[in-house]
Amino acid sequence: MELFYKKLGQGPPMIIIHGLYGSSDNWLSIGKALSDNFTVYLVDQRNHGESPHNELHDYPSMRDDMIEFMDKHELSKATIIGHSMGGKTAVFLSESHPERIEVLVVIDIAPTKYEAETSGNQAETHKRIMDAMLEVDFSKAGSRDDVDEQLAKNIDSSRIRSFLLKNVVRNQDKSFQWKLNVPVLRQNLVEILAGLDAKKYRGGEEIAGFPVLFIRGQKSDYISDDDILVIQQIYPMARITTLPDAGHWLHVEQPALLIKTIRYFL
Repeated sequence: MELFYKKLGQGPPMIIIHGLYGSSDNWLSIGKALSDNFTVYLVDQRNHGESPHNELHDYPSMRDDMIEFMDKHELSKATIIGHSMGGKTAVFLSESHPERIEVLVVIDIAPTKYEAETSGNQAETHKRIMDAMLEVDFSKAGSRDDVDEQLAKNIDSSRIRSFLLKNVVRNQDKSFQWKLNVPVLRQNLVEILAGLDAKKYRGGEEIAGFPVLFIRGQKSDYISDDDILVIQQIYPMARITTLPDAGHWLHVEQPALLIKTIRYFL
């Protein structure tokens, strides 16, 4: 799949991969900050932003999208930075094509599966968010404030709603719709929660050959202490750092500290 992208700066290649509900636009300020020393490619993953929609939405497909992107732009290797779902895409890329990774930075996501059956966790949160998005009646929305009012019935957090509203676009007839392919994302939620098979790495197998950094938010529950043990099992040389006063959207809550952390590691 040919992905939409923005290109900034010059130097060694860096690809930044956004997370679920995100797009390249969300990472523009981070990309600009890092473009002093890198050619930064900000990509839209399938079913997000300006990239094509497709019924298939799983990590092997998104990984293959990245390989196709790198091949098209003649990038034999690149520094890969991925947040949330984008971090999982990067993880799958590192497992199957480690030779394409210069440096791997994974932001606030564990490399393994999140159990969809467990209540009160990420799975339930995303079910609630996606169901709320699907319930929006755009025929009754004359403005983004109207969409926000409908979302507020099921999503208390104004920050989450504000983030989701970035995906509302106006049609030529002045009506609104989601830019995201919400139905397909909802149908593939189990795939989005998938991850590497941790059992595979209990017998001494590992992913190595390049520097690895995992960054988690202090207020986020996406990387638990147990997940850190698994990360160290899969990536024995990985460094793991925690950003204070940040939840899952570190690039919004602590952008300056995130940039500083990535720069220092690189």
